[in-house]
Amino acid sequence: MSAEERTTGPLEYRTEAGRMSILGFWIFLGAEVVLFATLFATYAVLFGRTADAPHPAELFEPSMTLIMTFLLLTSSFTCGIAIHEMRRGNAKGLATWLIITLVLGLGFLGAEIYEFVHYVHEGATLPSSAYWSSFFVLAGTHGLHVTLGIGWATLLLIQLARRGLTNVTSRKFFIVSLYWHFLDVVWIFIFTGIYLIGMVI
Repeated sequence: MSAEERTTGPLEYRTEAGRMSILGFWIFLGAEVVLFATLFATYAVLFGRTADAPHPAELFEPSMTLIMTFLLLTSSFTCGIAIHEMRRGNAKGLATWLIITLVLGLGFLGAEIYEFVHYVHEGATLPSSAYWSSFFVLAGTHGLHVTLGIGWATLLLIQLARRGLTNVTSRKFFIVSLYWHFLDVVWIFIFTGIYLIGMVI
């Protein structure tokens, strides 16, 4: 990176530590891809093996699935705006849009918990069949990641209030935004590969 880029480029890239941390996080996301690919492969192998438990088409509700998708994909948009405000040097705008992102993420988690409780009430539980085991592990792992992302971003907002917008805090916000966008991409595959296919097959 040139001397000019180190002073005029995005704040999170202006130090060597920042650039290396972001690179390292991309590598970490590669490991996350492998994790979710393994879970998707397991789900594909066990698809349809519901035993005496309900079939997914009997339980999946299009309206709830669309609400969850809307909430999470909208949160990705607001997260992008938050990073845009960060790069403008607007700490207040960053905090505002990130809080909106977290509220949408909490809405998604609330809908997912409601969905899981409904499925359990209808007889679809983790031990009820191979299919539902793979479903709950895959969807639950994604939900756990969303929960960790919300906690992580909340801690960063506290750090922002205490330290302001610096090379270090901007790097951390950019990395958490990469994580959040990754979870949205994973959800698109879950929405398509689990819910849409499960509703029609």
